Amino acid sequence: HFVYVATPHGGPPCLGRPGAAAFDRCGHVAPMSLKFGAHIPFVNLLGFTLEAFADGHSEIHYAPRPEHMNSFDVTHGGACMTLLDVVMATAARSVNPDMGVVTIEMKTSFMRPAKVSPGGRLTAKGRLMHRTKSMAFTEGTIYDEAGLACAHATGTFKYVNRAPDRATEAGIVHPQISTD
Repeated sequence: HFVYVATPHGGPPCLGRPGAAAFDRCGHVAPMSLKFGAHIPFVNLLGFTLEAFADGHSEIHYAPRPEHMNSFDVTHGGACMTLLDVVMATAARSVNPDMGVVTIEMKTSFMRPAKVSPGGRLTAKGRLMHRTKSMAFTEGTIYDEAGLACAHATGTFKYVNRAPDRATEAGIVHPQISTD
């Protein structure tokens, strides 16, 4: 099973195996990330990177910063739920990237603390389980650095047409979407 993965230095995505790393000419692991295809300020603030996006599957990496921790010094549940929401939404959009999605329902189970070492990251994987013309049924799981599942969610998303973009006075583009 192949998915589109990012290539180093902002090149076009290429086909690769899920979880496979890209390597530079020296054999070092190369940085990878794709564009989300939508301006999402909160995702940018948290620092999520999209690493796979195709055929009903997505993968996002997240390196929680100290301000993203709770009082137990583990990744805050709200940050984890946002990561799950976004990885499920991108899995839903991966079959039709020109469409937008809005979250209708989400159920989350926390299985263990989402701990990371300094400089470490969490990996979230999303999967489109079923879709109709207007709805997507998805699941997502967050894994820690040891590959252990920390949280799992299921979600329902509605596909929405993206209306033409309009620029604000600040020059930031915000899509207008209809939820009818």
